[in-house]
Amino acid sequence: MDRSQALKRIHELRDLIEYHNRRYYQLDDPEISDAEYDRLLRELMDLEERFPDIDRSGSPSQRVGAAPLEKFHPVSHLTPMLSLGNAFSEEEISEFSERIRRLLDGRAGMEFVAEPKIDGVAVNLVYENGVLQVGSTRGDGFTGEDVTQNLRTIRGLPLRMAVPAHGRFPRRIEIRGEVYLEKEAFRKLNERRLVQGENAFANPRNAAAGSLRQLDPRITSRRPLRIFCYGAGVVEGVEFRTHWEILKALRDWGFPTNPDTRLARNIEACIAYRRHMESIRERLPYEIDGIVLKVNSLSLQDQLGAVSRGPRWAVAVKFAPTQATTVIEDIIVGIGRTGVLTPVAVMKPVQVGGVTVTHATLHNEDEILKKGVHVGDTVIVQRAGDVIPEVVQVVESKRTGREKPFRMPERCPFCGSPVVRPEGEAARRCVNPDCGAQLRERIKHFVSRDGMDIEGLGDKIVGRLLESGIIRDAADLYLITREQLLELERFADKSADNMIAAIAGSKRPPLERFLFALGIRHVGEFVARILARELGSLGAIGKASREELTAIEGIGPAIAESIFTFFHEPRNLAFLGKLEEAGIRPVAGKKTVSSLLKGKTFVFTGGLKGFSREKAKEMVESLGGTAASSVSKKTHYVVAGEDPGSKYEKAKSLGVPILDEDGFLRLIRDMESRQG
Repeated sequence: MDRSQALKRIHELRDLIEYHNRRYYQLDDPEISDAEYDRLLRELMDLEERFPDIDRSGSPSQRVGAAPLEKFHPVSHLTPMLSLGNAFSEEEISEFSERIRRLLDGRAGMEFVAEPKIDGVAVNLVYENGVLQVGSTRGDGFTGEDVTQNLRTIRGLPLRMAVPAHGRFPRRIEIRGEVYLEKEAFRKLNERRLVQGENAFANPRNAAAGSLRQLDPRITSRRPLRIFCYGAGVVEGVEFRTHWEILKALRDWGFPTNPDTRLARNIEACIAYRRHMESIRERLPYEIDGIVLKVNSLSLQDQLGAVSRGPRWAVAVKFAPTQATTVIEDIIVGIGRTGVLTPVAVMKPVQVGGVTVTHATLHNEDEILKKGVHVGDTVIVQRAGDVIPEVVQVVESKRTGREKPFRMPERCPFCGSPVVRPEGEAARRCVNPDCGAQLRERIKHFVSRDGMDIEGLGDKIVGRLLESGIIRDAADLYLITREQLLELERFADKSADNMIAAIAGSKRPPLERFLFALGIRHVGEFVARILARELGSLGAIGKASREELTAIEGIGPAIAESIFTFFHEPRNLAFLGKLEEAGIRPVAGKKTVSSLLKGKTFVFTGGLKGFSREKAKEMVESLGGTAASSVSKKTHYVVAGEDPGSKYEKAKSLGVPILDEDGFLRLIRDMESRQG
């Protein structure tokens, strides 16, 4: 391939990759698999490596992270990033509206833009002629830190603006955005950190901030950061009349904007929006701590102006706090599947974010010492979404002198075996692999949604199965009979049949899920996917040497050692043999067994009763269809369960057929009968 051919292909690949980035991160409607995306990116990087004189600025290849920085440099914003005033009630929202009306001489009929207030990190992005030049943190509102290289690693952020239908974008524009981590990504990140002996992040915002302020962009690139863009500062070359027009233009240029943002025709609609967002707060994939209301008209924004601390035309409406003060009554120790001892605070019940909290994690021994936590302390406890509550800090002014220091046990509180703290790790571990507490946690992990996904096998049932002697390890689950279940309390004919069916239905898991389910130390979902992709079978993984494992990108020496050790321990080999005898056959990649739903796109929303959403998606994909996560004009069917939310409303507005669970199953049966 000569230079001109390479240049043409590089441009094709860059456009194609950015298109798929927009499909995935902006529209939430991917058209290709992760493997295909990775193939395109590898091809681009190979070509750019072969022809280094071709300009790489704005290339998707730059998202992998540049060389480490020595420090962050200051960046002055073209227009200040001012703080917003706060409101905490519907009455204060009305007062905000009245205050604006007075400033505008009694003007009525004013529109607002209402948007979720993402609990993330505010950034400022400067684009010139459609290309990202500088990205910075908010800082003090006037000067921030240059984090351009780190922002480039966020795949949802376009390095080059898409050319809209009208063919225009600004000569220069300041775009305001919020960088964040989704709840599930945050949970998995903390799991990895704790396994590696690192401290967990306190909340998604801290994790996003810590990721964005890494001096080594390669670390940032490994964190699944996302961004929503919500406004603009300086705009040169394009005129706008309203804030809503700016949001529409941002979407046209390829920037992710929050799909839950609404145009509110009056302040009553703003109040209704606040109620709605607070009601669905816990179901959102990301953390919000309120909503933001903005006057829609830009000319009215100019008239209203700003005070020293923030604009008069916008307000942040805060939800109920996710922190509260309570007293630690005791500290107990839990045992994880790998033997890690985790201290947990037992507290006086307290309402946090609308939920009664009685326990909070203290993470590890070092965290207790750092925060100075004693039994009897008054503490601030925090809960964010589905994240386990945690102790944020001690209120030392409340100490009476009767508080008692806590020391981690020298022996396992469950089996009495010695406890060790490996060099370089923050965690203490029980050394007994037969510890009953570890066994219970290993089985819970094995059957979890991200593992073998055996629906209905929760903590209590696993405990009852172990206590009754029906199972001694996870492999025994596949030997359970209907009669054995019926002997247990609260198991009737139907529930026993459902459990047997769920267990049997898990015998052909994707290889990556099976690897995750095994609970190999350091092997989370990400590493499991790498192993499945690179080695292709359980046998190949088991036979791989330390050197072969280490040679795989993304697998370091510690992970390789853990994998190698697992597949060479006799007890683990015996366990794998039992699983094989029980008929467990992991499959590499997704298996399409039929083309029945070929060309059909489904979106699932709300709570499903007959099967999990993941199972429903697998069913569609196994029949040749596509399971998308967002509704568009190209969606063929939306399957709605309980409390379906915004996807349901969007489907109605677009005229997309909506099915309930029974209707979905009837559709498949009807298509099968027609095909037959």
